[in-house]
Amino acid sequence: QVQLVESGGGLVQPGGSLRLSCTASGNLSNIYAMGWYRQTPGKQRELVTTIITAGMTTYAASVRGRFTISRDDAKNTIYLQMNDLKPEDTAVYYCNVERAGYDYWGQGTQVTVSP
Repeated sequence: QVQLVESGGGLVQPGGSLRLSCTASGNLSNIYAMGWYRQTPGKQRELVTTIITAGMTTYAASVRGRFTISRDDAKNTIYLQMNDLKPEDTAVYYCNVERAGYDYWGQGTQVTVSP
């Protein structure tokens, strides 16, 4: 079992920046990928970005060039640096870990982009 705790969400003006953190604990062996998803009420959860253990990354077209995923293996933590935020980025952001064929999720952190 893997436990994930997100932090760093909040209220920011359009064009501003936030950095989300996700710290993992538990059984961290055989992790294939880690990433971030987001969800707005009434919409399906959306993939934002992933990082594979080997270091490969993917980004949704809507965030490419603005968001960056990174990790600190010593701290068992991944980050999502979000720049040039837009109102449409408003959502609950969820940390995800894929391990041994299963997906694990954090509780989510709210990001609100509003003037």
